[in-house]
Amino acid sequence: MEEWKFLPFAHTALKNLFSKPVTTSYPFAPAKYPERMRGHVEIDIESCISCGLCARNCPPGAITVDRAAGTWTIQRFDCVQCGNCTNVCPKKCLHIRPGYTEPDCQKHSETFTRPVKPAAPATKPAAPAAQPAAQPAQTPKSDPQ
Repeated sequence: MEEWKFLPFAHTALKNLFSKPVTTSYPFAPAKYPERMRGHVEIDIESCISCGLCARNCPPGAITVDRAAGTWTIQRFDCVQCGNCTNVCPKKCLHIRPGYTEPDCQKHSETFTRPVKPAAPATKPAAPAAQPAAQPAQTPKSDPQ
């Protein structure tokens, strides 16, 4: 018959009671993320050219780019943080930042709009000063005799 131990967890409880805590003081000290943590995707929208390569290379299809409207949208809960979008971006405006996706009760998306650059003023160039029309050079006519 198997031997019954009295309070089998007592050894672990007493050891933890008198040892240093293994948890960090998270609210008071910043969180330290593991070295190879994937994090989440961030965009520098000012340098984005809305080429759409990130959206075409996103395996779960979490990114959509609307070139006409100048918007870049990401579904945070669909993103798997693979980094394909950051690798193919020609302007390198996408970055993976360490950190966790904030928990939420429902799925939502984040939309970034590219700022509209002010149009250059349309001024007419100054009309050139009136110049007399160039006359073709006349060659002297020789008299046939």
